[in-house]
Amino acid sequence: MLYVERDRDGCIVAIRQGRPEEGMEPASLLDEEVLSFLRGSGEIDALAHVLSMSDASIIRVLEDLIEVLVAKNVILFTDLPAEAQEKIRQRQKVRRQIGSDQFMVDDIL
Repeated sequence: MLYVERDRDGCIVAIRQGRPEEGMEPASLLDEEVLSFLRGSGEIDALAHVLSMSDASIIRVLEDLIEVLVAKNVILFTDLPAEAQEKIRQRQKVRRQIGSDQFMVDDIL
């Protein structure tokens, strides 16, 4: 999760990933104000990091989407390439071990 710190005028002065410090508020990776702050600060590496964080979120959404499609018999799990099946199984195993089975995509169909 991304958090921002604002000055008295409400302008972003800092961005942090992970756990927020006191006074920080949650922000979206796609928030134009966040992207403008990163562009304005010249932190191109930070923009690349934001994109990378977004990739991780999208992967989770795609995993959940695949599970929903399989559960609704829209696709068969075995329709996926063997390599994809194995990667999904491994991620499901890890998610079960850390107790993170809650869907990000609940009922999209």
